[in-house]
Amino acid sequence: MPFRLKPKEEKFFEFMDNHAELCVEAADVMVDSVNGKTSQEKALSLIDELGNKANKIVEATESKLHKTFIAPLDREDIHVLIEIQNEILNSIGDFLHKFYKYDPGEPSEGIVLMAKNVRDCVKQVNKAINEVPNMKKNYLKIEARTNKIKQLEALGDELYRDEMVKLFCNTPDAIQILKWKEIMTELEKMLDTCVVLADSLKRVVLKYA
Repeated sequence: MPFRLKPKEEKFFEFMDNHAELCVEAADVMVDSVNGKTSQEKALSLIDELGNKANKIVEATESKLHKTFIAPLDREDIHVLIEIQNEILNSIGDFLHKFYKYDPGEPSEGIVLMAKNVRDCVKQVNKAINEVPNMKKNYLKIEARTNKIKQLEALGDELYRDEMVKLFCNTPDAIQILKWKEIMTELEKMLDTCVVLADSLKRVVLKYA
């Protein structure tokens, strides 16, 4: 009986897609929370639930990497992509916990815009991840998504700088300055992580497409 290689395990793409959807859900929770549409208790409960689901996907991915004979991408590439995705979701969780536990008061219009910008960026990450299974055919779409991520990160930098100037110029309370600075730094961190993922995707596309 002739020896046959097992087909490539495509489950990894499903894991990445599912995780990317959770990231979008988390970003939606964040924006609704900052807008005041979702209560503190509900937002924290939802984000913890999403975080638990995401961690299970990461665990399932790592477990399958150890058991799979032929993966659709290098094991290291799969590991890096899913870990960065998880870092994005964890950053959203960190933001929400600080946003409520620090009790800084009502967010400014600029901070609301920053949160929406992060959500737009996370949505672009989701769309880019969706194209990974067909990257040879859709590499231009992935490139467009990664470029959009970088544009949104640049916009986020502008919003961050403007909001920091307003914060230091208009807030007499040093404690409030520290609170909002920490919170805004979390938003900036999310954008930076999205760019790291975009760069990783570009490397993967160069390798396989």
